[in-house]
Amino acid sequence: MTDELKHSPLDGEHRALGAKLVPFGGWEMPLAYPTGTLAEHLACRNGAVAFDVSHLGTVRVTNEAAFTDLQVALTNDLAKIGPGRAQYTHLCADDGSVLDDIIVWWVDDEWFDVMPNASNTSRVLGAVGGDDVTAGRAIIAVQGPDARRRLSALVPDAAAVPRFHVTRFRWDGRVCLAAGTGYTGEDGVELSVPADAAAAVWRAVLGTGIEPAGLGARDTLRLEAGLPLHGHELGPGITPLQAGLQWVVGWKKPMFRGKAALEAERERGVSRRLRGIATEGRRPPREGCAVLIDGAPAGELTSGNFSPVLGHGIALAFVPPSVEQGAAVAIDVRGTPLPGTVVATPFVSR
Repeated sequence: MTDELKHSPLDGEHRALGAKLVPFGGWEMPLAYPTGTLAEHLACRNGAVAFDVSHLGTVRVTNEAAFTDLQVALTNDLAKIGPGRAQYTHLCADDGSVLDDIIVWWVDDEWFDVMPNASNTSRVLGAVGGDDVTAGRAIIAVQGPDARRRLSALVPDAAAVPRFHVTRFRWDGRVCLAAGTGYTGEDGVELSVPADAAAAVWRAVLGTGIEPAGLGARDTLRLEAGLPLHGHELGPGITPLQAGLQWVVGWKKPMFRGKAALEAERERGVSRRLRGIATEGRRPPREGCAVLIDGAPAGELTSGNFSPVLGHGIALAFVPPSVEQGAAVAIDVRGTPLPGTVVATPFVSR
């Protein structure tokens, strides 16, 4: 099984640091380092950490039709931004459900780097065209309130990239890219560097005092931030509207895949809505647990865990649209009801 998995250009660095490696989206990636997920989570909230997110795809679209092709394939409206900017968007099926959620880096007039989730690169490549350049680069996401200050001594141009912008910077004479997006709820910068320079960049980043962090912390951080994860809050049968992400839909665009279905759903109203739930005590609610209202099943958790910052359980769940903030619920954890309350997200704000 391990031989069939893809490996990041930083695989040797993770092994040297004693990381626990696990399969994820067809790749073998670090779950955590010896300090553990809890320590890595808090290091991101209080300082700065570096994630290897090279398992994300990069589909490079560079032709005269790139803008038009992406407008037709993806939900959000690129006309709202321009070169040097980044945009969160969705690739939808004809029924409006989300096949993948994506970040588009609009680098130059006819240069777009489309960043799908690990297991969806081929699907996105088929939808938007272009070239799969994933294997030729590594992506290091530096996140946390101290991320930019520490990076500024190393790569000042990258450290200065504004939020949801894209810029070029140089490393050892090589052209690299930096974007200010992130997935933790903290400020941060993503560095896209040539694969053969990745180890040197990684070591230099850690040399500033930035700590390594794995997939475990990335998941607990994004959950505290109330952000969706494909395969959990987004996927087959789940539309942007149900996930509370209607702002990702460019309604004024003349056409994109799934538009008719989404317009019909907007007209009739959603049948369910993604909500945040805070539970009592330290016992973590888990994905798949039923949400009970007045003792009757009313939904199911899509994600759940213990919040290191809040000190209690948090979860995301699809429930009837009539369920509002402040509603009392219970989570069925192996037959034992865990009391909870529907709350606004993000659970933890920067």
